[in-house]
Amino acid sequence: MEIPGKLVVRTYAPARRWMMLASALLLGTVALYLAFEFGRQKAGFDGIQAAQQRSELEGQITALQASVHDLQVQLAAADEARIAQVRERSEVAKTIGELQAALGRAQQDLEFYRGIANPVAAAKPPSIRVQQFQVLTSDAAARRYTLRFALNRAARPDESSSGTLAVAIEGERAGAATSVDLSALTDPKLKELPYSFRYYSNIEQAVTLPADFRAERVTIEIRPARKGTAPYRQTFVWNPDAP
Repeated sequence: MEIPGKLVVRTYAPARRWMMLASALLLGTVALYLAFEFGRQKAGFDGIQAAQQRSELEGQITALQASVHDLQVQLAAADEARIAQVRERSEVAKTIGELQAALGRAQQDLEFYRGIANPVAAAKPPSIRVQQFQVLTSDAAARRYTLRFALNRAARPDESSSGTLAVAIEGERAGAATSVDLSALTDPKLKELPYSFRYYSNIEQAVTLPADFRAERVTIEIRPARKGTAPYRQTFVWNPDAP
């Protein structure tokens, strides 16, 4: 009769094994974190202070973002105001041009009726006119420009005409309307421009605008040297490089 071998009974508990493994991993992670924190403390790092600084920086970022938003709103409003101002100035320039044309026609009519009423006065040479007026940009960064225009007389007189020209540029300075004369625009400073011609004369004059001045119009006053001849003014819109 054979005696059976020894019976070995082994317990099999996989759940316990996984729990022990998870506990070991958790303990290892905690130990690593504690070691990490201990190392940072040894190096002089303060986690609480760092959290406070992070909170303060986040608050500053939020405030800066709000400020940027406000500035963007203000910039958009300024752009709209600038566009409206440009449109308004364009309309004003157009109106000035129309008024200049109407004034020219009125002066022609006046001369015509003067000629009918006083033929002797009508026989005098006609007034000098400024024509082909242009503003040319020489150096926009340095605010240097050239005024180019022509002087002529409608008739062909027997003698030449001479005199001086006074030039003034009207515009805005520090939010107020102002006018700058030729002496403040030229170097060396010139008070007037002399002229002498018989039929026509081409004139070019370099000017430099002040840094805080915004030009809008140019007024040229013709002052003939001949006695009894009144000065004559013409105004042009400041429009650089316009044909």
